[in-house]
Amino acid sequence: MADASLIDPRTKYPGPPFEKQKQTVPGEQPAMNPTPDCGEESYVGSEKLQGRRAIITGGDSGIGRAVAIAYAREGADILISYLNEHRDAEATAELVRQAGRKCFLVPGDIQDQAHCQAIVQRALDELGGVDILVNNAAFQMTHKDLEEFSADELDKTFRTNVFATFFLTQAAVPHMLPGSSIINTISINADKPNATLVAYAATKGALQNLTGGLAQLLAEKGIRVNCVAPGPVWTPLIPSTMSLEQIANFGQSVPLKRPAQPAELAAPYVMLASEDGSYISGATIAVTGGVPFI
Repeated sequence: MADASLIDPRTKYPGPPFEKQKQTVPGEQPAMNPTPDCGEESYVGSEKLQGRRAIITGGDSGIGRAVAIAYAREGADILISYLNEHRDAEATAELVRQAGRKCFLVPGDIQDQAHCQAIVQRALDELGGVDILVNNAAFQMTHKDLEEFSADELDKTFRTNVFATFFLTQAAVPHMLPGSSIINTISINADKPNATLVAYAATKGALQNLTGGLAQLLAEKGIRVNCVAPGPVWTPLIPSTMSLEQIANFGQSVPLKRPAQPAELAAPYVMLASEDGSYISGATIAVTGGVPFI
């Protein structure tokens, strides 16, 4: 007899073609069609992170929101760093608080080292410490010609995606106890760079390398460092940074023929932050819809 609980991953969520929709950077979830599923109705916790304290950058929407919801329902208190998406951030904070956990919001630009240090200090002041650091915020833009990548855009991409991860990790580590966890969001682009995303892809390759180095450097402190490599994920980055044609066909190129929803990314972030991942460090967990990641 067939198991009625089985769900076909190809059709679990919507796939292309999507409505051609455009937003300004960094984009907002309520304006997207379909609205991303971040686990608001589906994620059920089991106390895997009870009493822990997490910083999540880019926690206002997309993958960051899904991680915030999951962490809260697993028992963690949370500080969310975000740029300026106040409406999305407040909605995420409300979901965290509905789970009975504390949530603090810190807007600002993580390109700035002083702001990264302020984020960690706020976590120390409000949460009493840092046990989990999720470096998730990212910037990307797509271009068809190399000449379209300006020096300013290249600088912003590296400062947001790589420098900020370094700055936040450097600020947090002195306050992290053995058993703490750092998780960096990289991308399938670290392994298979998209030609229209060469600057972004280069940062994700750098982040994977940084993750491996940090895992070795911080092992003597009992701090684990890993990364999650998503494939295409339906988040506000898509309508705010891609062409209408790319948006309409988003996710078509992977074997499952659709993008992930943010809710489908939550589980590896929980596992890597919890005792279930106690011997995992320096690893990359690929969530790519069937694309091999070496």
